[in-house]
Amino acid sequence: MTLTQYLQHCSASGKAILAVNFYNFETLKGLLMAAKEADSPLILQLSESTLQYLGIPSAIDMARVALKQFDVQGWIHLDHGSNVEIVRKCLDAGFDSVMIDASEQPFTENIRITTEVVKLAAAYGANVEAELGYIPKLGQDQKPEFTQPADAKHFVEATGVNALAVAIGTAHGFYKSTPHLRIDLLKDIHAVTPAALVLHGGSGVPDDQLKQAVLNGITKVNLATETKNIFMKTLQQLLANTDEIDLRKVFPKAIDAVTQLVVNKLNAI
Repeated sequence: MTLTQYLQHCSASGKAILAVNFYNFETLKGLLMAAKEADSPLILQLSESTLQYLGIPSAIDMARVALKQFDVQGWIHLDHGSNVEIVRKCLDAGFDSVMIDASEQPFTENIRITTEVVKLAAAYGANVEAELGYIPKLGQDQKPEFTQPADAKHFVEATGVNALAVAIGTAHGFYKSTPHLRIDLLKDIHAVTPAALVLHGGSGVPDDQLKQAVLNGITKVNLATETKNIFMKTLQQLLANTDEIDLRKVFPKAIDAVTQLVVNKLNAI
């Protein structure tokens, strides 16, 4: 089953899939141990920074082998691709899905760039995700600029995009205060577009709000910041209290912390 097909299945049945970024073998292992324990499919996401760190061939090969090793149904997705060239490289490498993020461009330019990527990805049979509205990135101001239903409808019809990340009150990174998602707005967006709706900024969103978002149209929930945080915080605590230099003895506890985090998220949605 392709990711596009699975997302449409989720949309029709009021369910969602968790999409989690990994950064190295240890975080990848933690994610897949969680998916195996929860008997759940998973989207493995790679940002441009991680691809620069690991290299595209190493990253996708590691993910493919690990999915097979842990016997988990999963797909590999480019998270926040900034331009058509990085999208092309990932498609050539065999990614199942790509995101082109032109959300900071004018509306018409976002449509033009996204349409180009949709046409490019069609030859590979790959899923395409875009973003519409203002979802603050790390370091950006959190301000209430939401995706409007009419804009979402026009955008999806004009581009043919498969999945759409919408601004309904989330932000990338940690929140300064508890977020309050615009579920009413999400309902209206879901009613006017067939695209699979995506919630970026899943780290720190209360479980009850995640459940409501899924029940009202979200089919893909992104998680990144919490994964990095729990891995590094666990590792820092361990290293502060040991002289152990064998990373094979130190890393497993950090991996287990990632696993428990993701199991909890999978249960939440």
